[in-house]
Amino acid sequence: MSSPTGPAGLPVRMPRPRQPGRHRRPEPLAAPEGAPALVLAVPGAPSPATRSLAEEVVSIARSELPGLDARIGYLDGDDAEFPTLQSVLTRAAQERTARYEQALAAGADAKQPEGPVAVVVPLLAGPDNALLRQVRQAVMESRIAAELTDVLGPHPLLAEGLHVRLSEAGLARADRARLFTVATAADGIILASVGGDEAVQAAGITGMLLAARLAVPVMAAALDQDGSIAAIAEQLRASGSQNLALAPYLIGPEIDAGLLEAAAKEAGCASSDALGPYPAIGKLALAKYTTALGIAPQQPQGSPVR
Repeated sequence: MSSPTGPAGLPVRMPRPRQPGRHRRPEPLAAPEGAPALVLAVPGAPSPATRSLAEEVVSIARSELPGLDARIGYLDGDDAEFPTLQSVLTRAAQERTARYEQALAAGADAKQPEGPVAVVVPLLAGPDNALLRQVRQAVMESRIAAELTDVLGPHPLLAEGLHVRLSEAGLARADRARLFTVATAADGIILASVGGDEAVQAAGITGMLLAARLAVPVMAAALDQDGSIAAIAEQLRASGSQNLALAPYLIGPEIDAGLLEAAAKEAGCASSDALGPYPAIGKLALAKYTTALGIAPQQPQGSPVR
């Protein structure tokens, strides 16, 4: 809106009035002052590729929540190039104490920090008890007050990410509504997870969502159980699926790439890439953080099946 009475006859930009009623735009969410840090716990052997992936995930989280203090801790870090989860938590606590003491020294009426120093979010799509034990052990050994969230899945956004990765590999249609075909599109999907039976069950939930998107059967199998991938491949073929595809229900760092290649060879099919830094991963990590702090109005939503 503008007013015709500005200086030199120029219009004056006036603030737009807030829209009343239930269609009013929500106020943008920002991290509360003094909020705990979001610490992304990254499994697997650290590498430049792993760091790039983790940095992309926290960058997405920061873009969704201005003012967010997001950090990265590696379960197998070296505290030089790749800081361990334990050292990241310790540093976050030291910095919070230092800010409080500086405020007191400056004469400010500062309130002593309360609550957790950090919220630790495991960079895992599904449950892996061995890796989660490592995360809990690092948190305990740090002696820092930190809250540990659940893993990122199951969630519709992960099904969306799997769909995208399959379409990128030419193994699925990007959009069921479009009138074109993909000659190599799979008619059966093996959803590969790590973490044993519990991980397979959790992956199966996301698998049902993926099956609804692709209109083909999807069955979960365990990469870390001998014969699991081959057994599921045989079961899918016995039910009529002939052109199979392997979809890693993994973000990436938690598994050796060679294991995926061996699994695809065992099943006799092509494979898509792991989820990697798909934008939904950053959004889900942030959702775990905000939910832990009680500042999230709702979980992020996936795209509808088309």
